[in-house]
Amino acid sequence: MRALARWIGCLIVAGIALELFFIVRIAAMAAIDPQSTTFQRSEMWRIALRDGGEAEPGDGPPRAGERPLGGQRAHASGERGGLVWRQQWVPYERIHDNLKRAVIASEDAAFTDHEGVEWEAIERARQRNAKAEELAAKRAARAAARGKPVRPPQLRGGSTITQQLAKNLLLSGERTLLRKGQELVLTYALETFLGKRRILEIYLNSVEWGDGVFGAEAAAQRYFRKSAAQLTAREAARLAVMLPSPRFYEQRPNSPYLNGRSATITARMGAVEVP
Repeated sequence: MRALARWIGCLIVAGIALELFFIVRIAAMAAIDPQSTTFQRSEMWRIALRDGGEAEPGDGPPRAGERPLGGQRAHASGERGGLVWRQQWVPYERIHDNLKRAVIASEDAAFTDHEGVEWEAIERARQRNAKAEELAAKRAARAAARGKPVRPPQLRGGSTITQQLAKNLLLSGERTLLRKGQELVLTYALETFLGKRRILEIYLNSVEWGDGVFGAEAAAQRYFRKSAAQLTAREAARLAVMLPSPRFYEQRPNSPYLNGRSATITARMGAVEVP
C-alpha cells in the first residue's frame, strides 16, 4: 500500500509540476511570441510522413514566409510542388479588424464578455450532440436494415476561442477528462496573464487555415493573394467560416454551406466588439 501511495503521490506531483510549467510558458507569452504550438508540431509530422519528407524530433514550423520541408522546392504562387509549411507572424495591428470581427462572430460571439469558458454554450452543445447521436442511431438502424453504409453524427463543441488556443497551444488532441481538466486550467491562465487582445493575436497567428497553412497572414496570402491587413469583410467571413474544418473547405471552396454561412457572418460583424 505504501508503494502504491508513493506512486500516486509522484503522479500528482508530476501533474502539478507540468501544469506549473505550462502556466510559466503562458505568462512568458505576454511578451514573447510562441515559436509553434503542439498542434502545429503534430501537423508537421503528419504532413512530413504523408508526403515523404523528414521531420526531426523537436522541429517546429518556420516563423515567416514559406519553407519546403524535406528539402523539396516550393513555389511562391502557393502550388503544392513540395512539402510546404505556410506561416508568418504579424502583429495585432496588421490583422484587419474585419477578420477579428468575423472570427469572433463565427467562433465565439461572447469572447469579450466571458472569462474564458462559456458553461451555457457547453451545455447547449452537449444537448445538441445528444440529439444528434440519438438521430444518428435511428438512421444507423435503418441503414443497417437496408445494407447501406452508416454516416457518423456531426458533433459540435462549445469551446471558446481561449479554450481552443489552450488546447492547440500546449495540449494533445486526446479527448479525456484529464485533458479537458488541463484545458480548463490553462484557459483561465491565458485569461489571467494575457488578456483578450493578446489571446486573439496569438490565436489568429497560429490557428490552422488549411493543409500546412497557419495564421491569418498565410491564410490571406493563400486564398486571396493579399495581406491580412487588406482583407475585406466578405473575405474575412469566408476565412472565419473555414475554421472548424479548414482542410475540408480548402478542397471545397464553392461549398453552398461556406457561401451561405459567410453571408450570415458578414451580416453579424457590425455588432461585434473587438478587444
